[in-house]
Amino acid sequence: MAPGLSRPAHPPGRPGEAAFLPRVLAWELTRRCNLGCIHCRAAAGIEAPEGELTLDEYKRLTDDVAAFASPIVILTGGEPLLRPDLFEIAAYVTAKGLRAALSTNGTLVTPLVAEKLKAAGVRASSISIDGSTAAIHDDFRRQPGAFAASLAGMKIIQDAGLTVQVNTSLTRRNLGDLENIHDLVLRLDADAWHVFMLVPTGRGGDSDRELIGADDYERALRRIYEWNRDEAMEIKPTCAPQYYRILRQRAKEDGIPVDEDHFGLNARTRGCLAGVGFGFVSYRGEVFPCGYYPVAAGNVRERGFREIWENSDLMRKLRDFSGYGGACGRCGYLRVCGGCRARAFAVTGDDLAAEPFCRHGLDLGGEP
Repeated sequence: MAPGLSRPAHPPGRPGEAAFLPRVLAWELTRRCNLGCIHCRAAAGIEAPEGELTLDEYKRLTDDVAAFASPIVILTGGEPLLRPDLFEIAAYVTAKGLRAALSTNGTLVTPLVAEKLKAAGVRASSISIDGSTAAIHDDFRRQPGAFAASLAGMKIIQDAGLTVQVNTSLTRRNLGDLENIHDLVLRLDADAWHVFMLVPTGRGGDSDRELIGADDYERALRRIYEWNRDEAMEIKPTCAPQYYRILRQRAKEDGIPVDEDHFGLNARTRGCLAGVGFGFVSYRGEVFPCGYYPVAAGNVRERGFREIWENSDLMRKLRDFSGYGGACGRCGYLRVCGGCRARAFAVTGDDLAAEPFCRHGLDLGGEP
């Protein structure tokens, strides 16, 4: 999610209620990418795959969404700047009253790109930084020079007046660098920092060596809680719904009310938003609960987005928390956390199973 565009999730309700309007949608404009990152959920590459939605199809999708909701639209990829009609898509999205944000690796950003984004109505962007040094980041991104290019791209976007969020994907490869990345993000004067906990899909699922265990997740999320408690910058763990359990546990220990004054957006949202407030549309038009969840609820080339969002069996299933199993189903934090449904599916094959990397869930008797 891009800074300045964040929205709280509404409380759970029943399928079809306003509580389940899409709040954030990610549109995968292309699978093309100039990098070969070790964690890429799309396993993106330099060649453009067949079947990308056309500009006209994105316009119809925008019309469908704008007719019943007003979500933030994240224009992502692959690398969305490799899509020639990106600026036309962005301009149509914003002309319909929706807010658009760009999710980029930053290496292809130029002053002209930044000005064209502004002209299209884009006011926010995220840049991916996965290490505090070139050695760590470039190893992660599998491209020498990526670190310097991303930092340069971030500065150009900031100078153009767009808000900038830094995205960091956390794996064993950079877990020990978390403190240093935090310090770098502060020095870069980012508007927000979103830390993504790896979901083993795409290239991220190729090797268990990249996954960090439940105890390391717990320690990292507790450290993020401390930064959120003590600092003004928005720091949001993503694909880490157990953070919202930790937030409440630690705030209670510290004697701090869990409200907007102390924790900002962190106090007003919940854990896994897949199919609840967040949706993902692939480059081929498939609608997924999130980008890491490989089961499609439908395709916008066959059914309208609204019909898929409101009435597909998959979306309805994810919104019925009574069906959640294992430790998640027994957990008192279910409604503020929910466990990562994509991670549960990737590890167990059951999307309603317990979050496999939650220390609290394991203590409740979940499977290790």
